[in-house]
Amino acid sequence: MIDKPPQNPTPSLPPMEYPANLTVEYVNLVRIAHSASEMVFDFAHLFPGNQKAIVQSRIIMSPLGAKLFFRALGENISRYETAFGEINVPGGSSLADQLFRPNQSPDKPE
Repeated sequence: MIDKPPQNPTPSLPPMEYPANLTVEYVNLVRIAHSASEMVFDFAHLFPGNQKAIVQSRIIMSPLGAKLFFRALGENISRYETAFGEINVPGGSSLADQLFRPNQSPDKPE
């Protein structure tokens, strides 16, 4: 008889409860800062034509939690692209420049 190495069972996540008054926010910008002990994510919404982004939520995580979130996000983006096709990222100078460049007025072509 051959002994099989012990397998680590996949941990199951606890059920999640969503409060009735949960506010859902749309964000299109995130600013990330960190210290030795934590990662800080400021999720914001930048409206076209505005100069200031409005922070909707601040999430603080441990570096380990942030890395696990990063891994889970990557896995979910991969599943999304398998189901719906590749998400195309704009080219050019930088993603921020593409997403948040000032609006052009209708009479001025880009």
